[in-house]
Amino acid sequence: NFYEGCLVLYKQKSNSYGFAVYGNEALHFSCDTDKREINLFCYNQFRPITPQVFWTLQLVIVLVPGAIFHLYAACKSINQECILQKPICTVIYILSVLLRISLEAIAFWLQIYLFGFQVKSLYLCDARFLGENMIVRCMVPEYFEKTIFLIALYTFTAITMVLCVAEIFEIIFRRLYFPFGQ
Repeated sequence: NFYEGCLVLYKQKSNSYGFAVYGNEALHFSCDTDKREINLFCYNQFRPITPQVFWTLQLVIVLVPGAIFHLYAACKSINQECILQKPICTVIYILSVLLRISLEAIAFWLQIYLFGFQVKSLYLCDARFLGENMIVRCMVPEYFEKTIFLIALYTFTAITMVLCVAEIFEIIFRRLYFPFGQ
């Protein structure tokens, strides 16, 4: 449907732009000591999961409820009009959209938790686990571009959730106010 198409398009575009903005960030992440093992350790501390991997997982997870419903509908030969005519199909579809909204909200929270709202130019890394017994200063490349990209992704995620809510209202509205057979 239209909303899932928008979701896929947005997520796919954000992933491709994310690769352009983030690229191979680990190569350009540099710390004061400039030792390879400390740079890698500090980068892994700075980014426990790369944004590209997170957004790809988010895309797959958020699309699962719709994919399961469409697979169910295909197996039962249910078309769009049947979804509106049969109460059980309407309820199952709305539940799949609610699950999609919930998964999107969880991903949104995780994204904020993992990446924050702003990428700072300097990251202080605790290198004591490596036996260095010091805090290492690390420079984050292109931090301003990454901040703008994060804000854009948060905006798109909010728009996606609003579209999902609009989809639920559209189905309820069509079911209640447009009787079938007219």
